Amino acid sequence: MSLLPIFWRRLVLAGWDALAWLLSFAIFVTLRYDLILTQSQWQAVLNYTVSAIVLTLVCAYGFHLYMGRYRVGSFAEASALGVLVAPVSLSLGLVFVVAVPDFPRGVALVLPPLALTFMGLGRWAFRSLFRQDHRRGGRPLPNPTAAKVLVYGAGDDGHDVARLVDHASEPPYQIVGFIDDDLTKRYRRIGSYRVLGQGSDLLDIARQTDADGVILAISAATRELIDRLAEESQAAGLKFITVPPVRERIGGRVRLQELREFNVADLLGRRQIHTDLQAIGDYVAGKVVLVTGAGGSIGSELSRQVHKLGPRKLILLDRDESALHALQLSIYGVGLLDTDDMVLCDIRDKAALAEVFRHHRPEVVFHTAALKHLPMLEMYPLEGWKTNVLGSLNVLQAAHEAGVETLVNISTDKAADPSSVLGQSKRIAERLTSWYAGTYDVRYLSVRFGNVLGSRGSVLYTFRSQIERGGPITVTHPDVTRYFMTIPEACELVLQAGAIGRPRDVLVLDMGEPIRIVDVARRLLEESHRTDVEIEFTGLRHGEKLHEVLFSARENGEPSAHPLINRVSVPEMTPGEARATDPQDGDAIKAVLSRQRLSTQLSPEAGANAVCDSAVYNRG
Repeated sequence: MSLLPIFWRRLVLAGWDALAWLLSFAIFVTLRYDLILTQSQWQAVLNYTVSAIVLTLVCAYGFHLYMGRYRVGSFAEASALGVLVAPVSLSLGLVFVVAVPDFPRGVALVLPPLALTFMGLGRWAFRSLFRQDHRRGGRPLPNPTAAKVLVYGAGDDGHDVARLVDHASEPPYQIVGFIDDDLTKRYRRIGSYRVLGQGSDLLDIARQTDADGVILAISAATRELIDRLAEESQAAGLKFITVPPVRERIGGRVRLQELREFNVADLLGRRQIHTDLQAIGDYVAGKVVLVTGAGGSIGSELSRQVHKLGPRKLILLDRDESALHALQLSIYGVGLLDTDDMVLCDIRDKAALAEVFRHHRPEVVFHTAALKHLPMLEMYPLEGWKTNVLGSLNVLQAAHEAGVETLVNISTDKAADPSSVLGQSKRIAERLTSWYAGTYDVRYLSVRFGNVLGSRGSVLYTFRSQIERGGPITVTHPDVTRYFMTIPEACELVLQAGAIGRPRDVLVLDMGEPIRIVDVARRLLEESHRTDVEIEFTGLRHGEKLHEVLFSARENGEPSAHPLINRVSVPEMTPGEARATDPQDGDAIKAVLSRQRLSTQLSPEAGANAVCDSAVYNRG
């Protein structure tokens, strides 16, 4: 049908629907009345049939049924036909039964469903013939370079993959069969493909069919299944290809170009967090929203997400003018930096920050600005203190004075049982946030992140750079593990936190099982197809843990309104306690941060390499 010109396509569909009524009329009158009707009855039945044809065609054109609104022969089109024929037949039948004395009532009862059946059968035949023609000669011969693949999963995603491969002009894959662990699908056929066995038979079936790869067509696959298939495929020399999760698809359907080899994000192996847009809209839409550290990896994505929710005004604050330029360009398509919603300001500057809050009067604040690189802060603890502690305190105080309703402070899993300057400084920021929330009864809360895949400075970024340079990939320890999340997931957690969080909460994402860093490195090596790059173990750095935890020993996670988010409480710290430490007094900072090795001052040698105010800032 899709090969016909548009005019003829519409004409054929309309003609068939008219013919369906005539066929129904002929069959019913022959079988029910043996063509024996009085002249008045013949006239009434013919008038009814013609009226039904006219009304059907007029209504169908009015609802664009013949203009490509639905795919021919689809369930959606069949449903639309039923919705259209039902009122037409009911109203027409009622009129004829009441107004025409000799009208046979059986006609009004039987003709509509019979006509609807013929309409559906005709469309099914058209679609079947088109498919056969398409498979035999309507497309080029199969791509000789296509990889032979087994599809793991004979459910909806598996059907989508088969449909895409069958209808692609030059499919990159040639399906040789399906695998599924469900015994009830043992004899199932997906199009022309058979289910050949279960997952335990995968490698044997791959050898028998000479398969080159495996497509995992289960978008909600468990971490254990993904890991097992990845390892088995790698050991057997098979490409491991995955169907993207539903959230990454357009319209919820798989597209052929979205099928990809197993990548690092798939190592998460858990349900992705989803944002309650309705709840978020209630506290962001129509409000003045300010994002600190808006130019960073998390801050920039968060700013883009907030912009889509329709705030009255979005204030983007950062100390990096280049980052602000890139962000304005990505959100608004311009980079003039000539509007007052693009704010160049350092959160360390208490007076300047307070003036920004007084001028804009934000109602919602997302505080993402921070120094985050653990070894750098171990070398320069004063910088971590001034940004992560005093800078956060400045934001909290300015927010309170400006009457901010909701503030979400971005923290880290390193704040749970902290062993580093980064963890300790972020822990204090959590405690300060808790004090403001409790003292002034405002909805100020914190969110703890794991490592964010793809953010600047993350292992993903570092490892890829090392691979491009030719290696080696440096990993601190073969057993070191970390919790991971994606950038969109992290931003959704922040937005969700503002919607469901209570004053003083610290919200923590259920990030599943921690992932070995060396597994991430190996997966990236496989993606790069580099065989000349080695992995080198350098040993744990000062203040670094072998395994991170989401909750400290004294914290018990409690469920929140979201099934993937837990909440904990942290003890308060007053601003007076935090400010009691002179930022230039290394000994005092050492005492507050509970560190055993902090310099009382920067040596001349260290001073030459000091990062100070231009430290790696707010990237994450």
